[in-house]
Amino acid sequence: MTSTDLPVRSAPSPAPHVPGSVRALADRRRAPRPRAHLTLGDGRTARVLALAALAVMALVWLLPMAWALLTAFKSEQDASDPVHWFLPSHGFTLRGFSSVWERGDLPLWMLNSFLISAAVTVITVLVSAMAGYAFSRTLFAGRRWLFALTVAAVLVPPQILIVPWFQQMLSLGLLDTYAAVILPQTVAPVMVFILKKHFDSLPHELEEAARIDGAGHWRIFWSVLLPLSRPMLAAVSIFVFIGAWNNFLWPFISTSDPALMTLPVGITSVKDAYGIQYAQSMASAVLAALPLVVVFMFFQRHIVKSVSTTGLGGQ
Repeated sequence: MTSTDLPVRSAPSPAPHVPGSVRALADRRRAPRPRAHLTLGDGRTARVLALAALAVMALVWLLPMAWALLTAFKSEQDASDPVHWFLPSHGFTLRGFSSVWERGDLPLWMLNSFLISAAVTVITVLVSAMAGYAFSRTLFAGRRWLFALTVAAVLVPPQILIVPWFQQMLSLGLLDTYAAVILPQTVAPVMVFILKKHFDSLPHELEEAARIDGAGHWRIFWSVLLPLSRPMLAAVSIFVFIGAWNNFLWPFISTSDPALMTLPVGITSVKDAYGIQYAQSMASAVLAALPLVVVFMFFQRHIVKSVSTTGLGGQ
């Protein structure tokens, strides 16, 4: 075998020169990031101080609710007694709840509140989601100006719109109807802004893949983006439902029919008719807040998920 038949090994190529700044940046990215803490530090004393501060704030927040709950289970005589503010001298009783239930048409008011709040929630979420999708994923003339006008509408207090809403419902002949109570409450520019920003955070690759398969705007909105937005839609629905349930001013102005009264309006009419009675007032407040507590307990995980997840993590 001659020297020409021997395999020739190529000399190893020199390692590419990596600038020091790029190497340092790569090392910094590979290095584990420090954990963020919500306390004042990593020490035990800092954690104890932070937990104590949170406990104090939680106690301050719970005190009015605890006082209302205690007052609701007292008699009217004990409710106005400052000496026995914690343990009533005549014991706890359900007389306040029974009086409110007998004197007012509470089941009808709760049904009206539920129907109106549910209708406001469905219409508001659907319209806001479609508007948010249009602002986020479509191009049309005047889109920026219209979105700027929507954001500016967030700054308008709803009380300013009471007179225009009333005149509009009067001209349409909708006063003393469910439509008069529901339709003005479906205007929610802040929900349009929130859902628009949420749709901006979703990956555009999913939309492009759907367009390759022949999907249009409605198909992309209904079958691709909405399923990914379930946590955010649930959170928005909860906030809209709570706002519609607690709304007093517009249902009070838009209708005078007792059969259309919502729970806040009906409770106020009972209180005005029979004077200020602390036990019955607190019992009414507890009954009005109880459905909201149940709704929030069942759907609170969706609020946390809507904040902590975006994009594909929300499915």
